[in-house]
Amino acid sequence: MPRKPVTWYIATPADGIIEMSRQAGTPVNLAAHVGKVIDHPNPCRAKWYDESRFSYFRMVKRVGEVLEDTGIWPVTWPVRLWSVEPLGETGNWSQRYYPYRLLSHQIRVLEETDPHLALGPCGRDVVSVVQQEIPERAARWAADWDADPEGMSNRKWNWEQCGGPTCGSGRWADSLAMSVSHNHRESAAQTWIEHLARDTVDHTLADTDASMMARCYAYSRATGLAVAAQHQNRFEPYILDALRGVGLDSSAAVAAA
Repeated sequence: MPRKPVTWYIATPADGIIEMSRQAGTPVNLAAHVGKVIDHPNPCRAKWYDESRFSYFRMVKRVGEVLEDTGIWPVTWPVRLWSVEPLGETGNWSQRYYPYRLLSHQIRVLEETDPHLALGPCGRDVVSVVQQEIPERAARWAADWDADPEGMSNRKWNWEQCGGPTCGSGRWADSLAMSVSHNHRESAAQTWIEHLARDTVDHTLADTDASMMARCYAYSRATGLAVAAQHQNRFEPYILDALRGVGLDSSAAVAAA
């Protein structure tokens, strides 16, 4: 049986320019070269070492890791995702530690593809949670904390350490999600998701008087909710509810809902 062709991916900001190439002063615009071959503008001589900020093209075959090491900061959405073909000599920093990564000095840009894949198979649901659910809930989470800091602190500790009758502990669920992300080569996806969730909390609470501890509590709830969306087709409710913090909402909030 013939092997399935490998698809290699590169992620860029919305303008299609490889961020590291921009920072190096030699911008490479993938959006302007679909179907074309691009030679690296300043290839490294000692392969494969960084002699400059942008020494070679970096691509991955595990799309969940495409957002690693992009140079894109701050974390943003949307990004653009490109499938590319490496040409000429290729290399790798370490086949043992980076089997999903490839380096080259020449690529062909094949096509632009769905950027949600960079956040995992449920990427669209993740974005929906980040853009719609977290803004609706973040102020409530912060208000719950500031209304009863001691009580919420106890609730949070019990959730993190013990869980409840219908879900596991928060720390256990977080650890499991991180491990599964690593095993599925979605560590970069999870990191990006968590940043997006926290940034949404910051935006939502920007004009409020929420305390720092209330913001931290909202961060934990937001990242758990978003990561649960990432793994919703992999975990059972016992784990997903632990990530979502089911049972943490105040009785007042539950009654209002």
